[in-house]
Amino acid sequence: MRPSIPGGASLRNLFSNIPANGQGALWMLLGGFFFSCMGVGIKFLGAELDSFQIAFLRALFGFIVILPFSLRRGFSGLKTHVLRLHIARGVVGILGMLSIFYAITHLPLADAVALTFTRPLFLILLAVLFLGELIRWRRWTATAVGFIGVLVMVQSQAEFEMASLVALFGALMVAMVSVFLKKLSVTEAPTTMMFYFGLISSFVSAIPAVFVWVQPTFMDLGILVLLACFGSGANFCAIRAFSIGEATAVAPFDYTRLIFSGFLGFIVFAEVPTLAMLIGACIIVASSLYIMRREAGLGKKKPLVTES
Repeated sequence: MRPSIPGGASLRNLFSNIPANGQGALWMLLGGFFFSCMGVGIKFLGAELDSFQIAFLRALFGFIVILPFSLRRGFSGLKTHVLRLHIARGVVGILGMLSIFYAITHLPLADAVALTFTRPLFLILLAVLFLGELIRWRRWTATAVGFIGVLVMVQSQAEFEMASLVALFGALMVAMVSVFLKKLSVTEAPTTMMFYFGLISSFVSAIPAVFVWVQPTFMDLGILVLLACFGSGANFCAIRAFSIGEATAVAPFDYTRLIFSGFLGFIVFAEVPTLAMLIGACIIVASSLYIMRREAGLGKKKPLVTES
């Protein structure tokens, strides 16, 4: 007879009685917390290690985690006829990861996270250029308003931070990853896509990491393991959230990352957000939510989940 955890059954029953959208929202909240914890770990590592090295180790650890799942069907499951797309996605993905890690290291945590929420705004532009999608004036207006929010945040800084531009570039790269995922998902299995991303991103990021390499301490390695766990946990929670609840109901809760990041940044690093940062972040979030609602209304029910 298996030992029971006191209160475990009642908690499971309580959770199962919550409506599907409520369960999805809770999963998304948990994923947002995991992502914010990952940001704290990246910021800690940034004091000792270069962003190139952090990105390489994050990519390598992620590749090691996904490898057993990718090889369950043997090497035959890794055959692909779109290797160039995998390479492009891997290069763009590691550029996005590197940029976001750099931004988290050099900006207040909440600022960096808020700037990465421009991804839906960039995705509108990329959908027109690469997917041939027709974008009407309402979404163009929302996109313009979102970038006004970016200007409010950036102009609030006493001295312009290059890291803000790097954060925006990272958001652009992550948006481009979504375009590649849409094309790859037509013919490729998820484990195949994750295998090639892990392989290519590890190789590409290893080249610059060699020139800035510092021997990681045992504490650094422990934080890297936690990063891998938090990153995998955040992705798992997002997948669970979208599989249980409706996308339009659960996706807005992804923005709680901004709240968690602001709270952890204040508690751990004594970072106090400025009024202009809060106003700019609200503008970005509001415009992104409007775009999300519009796309859901046009029948795009399942947003793509990209690597954290």
